Amino acid sequence: MKITVIGTGYVGLVSGACLADLGNDVVCLDIDWRKIQLLNNGVVPIHEPGLHEVIKRNVASGRLSFTTDVAASVAHGLVQMIAVGTPSDEDGSADLRYVLDAARNVGKHLNEYKVIVNKSTVPVGTADSVKAVIADELSQRADHDLKFSVVSNPEFLKEGAAIDDFNRPDRIVIGADDERAIQILRDMYAPFQRNHDRLMVMDVKSAELTKYAANAMLATRISFMNELANLADKLGADIEQVRKGIGSDQRIGYHFLYSGCGYGGSCFPKDVRALKQTATALGMPLKILQAVEDVNHAQKSVLLDKITQRFGHDLTGKNFALWGLAFKPGTDDMREATSRVVLEGLWARGAGVTVYDPVAMPETQRIYGDRPDLRYAQSPHEALNDADALVIVTEWKAFKSPDFKKISAHLKQPIIFDGRNLFEPAAMQALGLEYFGIGRGLLTER
Repeated sequence: MKITVIGTGYVGLVSGACLADLGNDVVCLDIDWRKIQLLNNGVVPIHEPGLHEVIKRNVASGRLSFTTDVAASVAHGLVQMIAVGTPSDEDGSADLRYVLDAARNVGKHLNEYKVIVNKSTVPVGTADSVKAVIADELSQRADHDLKFSVVSNPEFLKEGAAIDDFNRPDRIVIGADDERAIQILRDMYAPFQRNHDRLMVMDVKSAELTKYAANAMLATRISFMNELANLADKLGADIEQVRKGIGSDQRIGYHFLYSGCGYGGSCFPKDVRALKQTATALGMPLKILQAVEDVNHAQKSVLLDKITQRFGHDLTGKNFALWGLAFKPGTDDMREATSRVVLEGLWARGAGVTVYDPVAMPETQRIYGDRPDLRYAQSPHEALNDADALVIVTEWKAFKSPDFKKISAHLKQPIIFDGRNLFEPAAMQALGLEYFGIGRGLLTER
């Protein structure tokens, strides 16, 4: 099948590369010629495990190509998949300018029947807006009677595991009311159907809402556990024991029950805001999601609070080692990452910070550049040199089994602030380390 993917960001690149890997003829379009030039030179502008290899072999096979030619890309694909960004607008709503620009270009260059697929995360009603924009463009043409369909096909990709998520989906949601379009998408996704039926066909608005509802539910679980973790600290309870106790209930389960120092990234914060704004515009504010957002905002400062409780509010002359800069493992994405709150909070209190992250160091340098209170280490242990304490923000695998003797030897004081509860408090105490986790109970601290 010939497919055009509009947008070479995270969703577009992963979707285009994986669809090509299934044997489809895929063209990825972007108006950013610099990004297309990088891709055509074999440079993948985002970090996602396995993506470079998938792109490389499909470009070599001729099944995947990259272009800035809008007319040629519209002519190419029976399926026109819109996978552009929908950043938060000033009021928290999703900014649809890139989605509607993409739709406008399809309308200008439409040459035969096409299925326009909204892959981007968009508010309920966006399919109607896309349809209206394309129809408006067609109305100005002599061949205004050309047919097209608009469907919703939200993505459910996790950064750091996107290739596996695309190739082994829990479900494939199709929002459509056009049998011809539904059949075309059934054909496109047929390779995923051999084991069992993963396709869920529903009305367009329900499909659009499903994506927001999924991310809002996951964000809610995280904030709920973080609020309980803060209570556990006050009570002297251990949130990890609580997590196991409630996760064993099949109605609850273990997924997304880990407490920590807050969620970030490009999806949860943006999608919670957009869903809240949609509801507010309809006169029914979502009180639970407002609380989810408030809790998460406060949680990003919990590590700072623990540091100042231990060292005082004036941190002038102190230096901290910080492990983990990306908002989660497996990515270099620092959008709304807790590390940024911690860094800026430490700097505001006069401290210096030496940072290490396996992949997000270039992104950190792009954001903050070179400054006297920020040093970049080449290894986790190098970051510990001359540091008053270690602060862990991202749960990279490389941080989970460190040499604790080296940590104690390199730090001025054997103190760890663990924002992801990687270690057991009792084990840390036995090693002579002063350990501050999230919700591990005050009694675990020396």
